[in-house]
Amino acid sequence: MYRIHEIKLKIDEDVNRIPAKVAEKLKLKSSDIKKWKIARESVDARDKGNIRLVYSVDFECSKKLNLPDAPDTSYHFPEGKYPKDKRPVIVGFGPCGMFAALTLAQAGYSPIVLERGKSADQRAEDVERFWREGILDEESNVQFGEGGAGTFSDGKLTTGTKDKRIRKVLEEFHRFGAPDDILYKQKPHIGTDILRKLVIAIREEIISLGGEVRFSSRVTDIISKEDKLTGLKVNHNGKEYEIDCDRAIFAIGHSARDTFRMMYDRGLNMEQKPFSIGVRIEHPQEMIDKAQYGDPKLANRLGAADYKINYRTSSGRGVYTFCMCPGGTVVMASSSKGQVVTNGMSLRARDSGLANSALLVDVRTEDFGSEHPLAGVTFQEKYEKKAYELGGGYNFPTCKWKDFEGSDVAACLPKFAKEAMKEAMPHLGRKLKGFNSPEALLRAVETRSSSPVRTIRDKDMQSNIKGLYPAGEGAGYAGGIVSAAVDGIKAAEKVME
Repeated sequence: MYRIHEIKLKIDEDVNRIPAKVAEKLKLKSSDIKKWKIARESVDARDKGNIRLVYSVDFECSKKLNLPDAPDTSYHFPEGKYPKDKRPVIVGFGPCGMFAALTLAQAGYSPIVLERGKSADQRAEDVERFWREGILDEESNVQFGEGGAGTFSDGKLTTGTKDKRIRKVLEEFHRFGAPDDILYKQKPHIGTDILRKLVIAIREEIISLGGEVRFSSRVTDIISKEDKLTGLKVNHNGKEYEIDCDRAIFAIGHSARDTFRMMYDRGLNMEQKPFSIGVRIEHPQEMIDKAQYGDPKLANRLGAADYKINYRTSSGRGVYTFCMCPGGTVVMASSSKGQVVTNGMSLRARDSGLANSALLVDVRTEDFGSEHPLAGVTFQEKYEKKAYELGGGYNFPTCKWKDFEGSDVAACLPKFAKEAMKEAMPHLGRKLKGFNSPEALLRAVETRSSSPVRTIRDKDMQSNIKGLYPAGEGAGYAGGIVSAAVDGIKAAEKVME
């Protein structure tokens, strides 16, 4: 198959016009175009009066053409050397751990997954009870449980990386039931409602291939001898046991603070990592649609509009939007008692009528106030506790932008973040009309955009305790569902090799 780019359609044109457009661009007959499929679809909305859908297309042709072949995106398993009678262990069952386990299971290994939280269905019940009654289960919440933090999100499948394994991640999600468009949309998303079903299907396949998934199983200690992993201690519903293993992928996520501390106490090499702090900002979705498309009615064809904007302050601080949720909801995402964390979530339909995103400010390691590797964790906890106190429990400190100065929301932020946001907002409003509306709603505090710590690993992805592979967001090597999943696949490959 060949690949051609920049095939454009008007927003009201039928997608089946694509073969004729390809033929026209190449000065061929329509009959010369045989099989075809969309490789990529994006929206060009720079000219609001002439919005276009832009496609890259893979196609077969009856004539030989001077065009590049469509790339081979099939995944190839590495040649495994690790004995298959030994069972590798995966700690954590978010995107990183899930795809590490799936890859190992598909390659003929029988991985054991240890997940501190509960299955997706049980977890959803715990989360709904927390949102409804304020009863937090510290082992089963928005951060912990089957599918990881991404399960209660927009289910975005975007990434800034170019790794060849991205295609495997997308194709696996599609195989397990995600919509066709995730394979070609420029900004694919699944939605939390569909994602919860997919993670169960992936778990069932892992088990069918000989793997095992143990829920309510929190790793409490690392057992090693001469800097080599020999086993793990596990707490399962209050009962301790040990599991022998010499290969373990630690895909613990960015919120497993007790596990971070245990790893540090056991001598793993860890270092501080910059992250960000801020709030969730919410606007009417119709306002965003109008700002991006000109006519908000176009959202019926193009989908709820999103945005991504940033500004660098006079002091050099970056202020930016992150994890934008079109047609979404702001949700309580706490995982520790007495601490408030905010996040965004969308269903597949993105039809809440509201748009929200994180509005974040760079946090530098020198802001932590300590050189301890886990000082960033302490920094996060400080402001999450403030939000809990100022909100009077599990309630978001909330204000409109016009009331930000002197508000509880501002009090939940370090001074540098508050000042950076005040400087940035007029500039962000010029980039996206209405963003700095006086009526925009702010909720505090957003602290979990990425891990505040990195677990150092070598070229083989192993820590200084050989056989222990730190991976994904919690280890400081990913940022989002797809990049975490890719890192999990890479860690699985290293275990096999």
